[in-house]
Amino acid sequence: MAGYEYVSPEQLAGFDKYKYSAVDTNPLSLYVMHPFWNTIVKVFPTWLAPNLITFSGFLLVVFNFLLMAYFDPDFYASAPGHKHVPDWVWIVVGILNFVAYTLDGVDGKQARRTNSSTPLGELFDHGLDSWSCVYFVVTVYSIFGRGSTGVSVFVLYLLLWVVLFSFILSHWEKYNTGILFLPWGYDISQVTISFVYIVTAVVGVEAWYEPFLFNFLYRDLFTSMIIGCALCVTLPMSLLNFFRSYKNNTLKHNSVYEAVVPLFSPCLLFILSTVWILWSPSDILELHPRVFYFMVGTAFANSTCQLIVCQMSSTRCPTLNWLLVPLFLVVLVVNLGVASYIESILLYTLTTAFTLAHIHYGVRVVKQLSSHFQIYPFSLRKPNSD
Repeated sequence: MAGYEYVSPEQLAGFDKYKYSAVDTNPLSLYVMHPFWNTIVKVFPTWLAPNLITFSGFLLVVFNFLLMAYFDPDFYASAPGHKHVPDWVWIVVGILNFVAYTLDGVDGKQARRTNSSTPLGELFDHGLDSWSCVYFVVTVYSIFGRGSTGVSVFVLYLLLWVVLFSFILSHWEKYNTGILFLPWGYDISQVTISFVYIVTAVVGVEAWYEPFLFNFLYRDLFTSMIIGCALCVTLPMSLLNFFRSYKNNTLKHNSVYEAVVPLFSPCLLFILSTVWILWSPSDILELHPRVFYFMVGTAFANSTCQLIVCQMSSTRCPTLNWLLVPLFLVVLVVNLGVASYIESILLYTLTTAFTLAHIHYGVRVVKQLSSHFQIYPFSLRKPNSD
């Protein structure tokens, strides 16, 4: 497996023909963030590789996830009567979240500034974004957490899926239309949550116990904003862009089946993971919520990365992701009835396998494309210049 090549010769040929095409209509992005990023990017030296900026931002998101996992391992830290997360942690997480968001916004500008834009850069950026979804959502959960004043772990599981499907919709659009329509929710959520982290440090988590309006709690506002943004903004705009392309006869796939193939694996992942939760003899989501979220988010990121490779290379997306096979077997075993500790071992084993498989996939794809385009992924030097 060490030298396995995930990108086929047909896909490599497709990458050679690839041209970046994206549309950003978000006022916050256009009139506030882009001018800000245009200023910030000038601070970076011209020898700094854009992919290094991208990876640095991703590592900050992972660090926030691990930091919050240390201070709030079971999501009870924000509940009444429990030891709360220290104020300085909220400040650090808020600052680092905004810095990570800023780095994600300037990496492409650095690529254009240094004349080093490549398909690998876009794939690397969006591939890491797909994995960042779970880190971001689970870290945000600690603001409200579980308990009487928080959100149940199952509701958060459903909210995580709302975010995941909102993310993949953009790449499903591009798979069918050839154009990446950047979602409005991303910029708004990043700026808002960065601000909320800082506010939490100032007012304390107790402030979120109080009703926002009448008996409408802040946790309800949190839930409503995620669902409302997905149903009222992301989904309608995605469908509108799809049907505009259909009306203009510019869709890349003529049959309904081929158009929806990229959604098969994410939907099956949702079904299998939900069945596991509902059939779990030990109530696995209540027992290990953070690990379960991470397992789902990692498997989702792997399917999304495969979709991104296919939409960028104009090739057919795989019908199913092989990672779903061991998940199916685990769900089958759990349904037959196992001891609580066995189910926990299965979850941790599956999560480890998914993580290693996804990292292997990412490393091999980056190496393949770096070799194909004759570039170093984290340096602006050319291999033949050594």
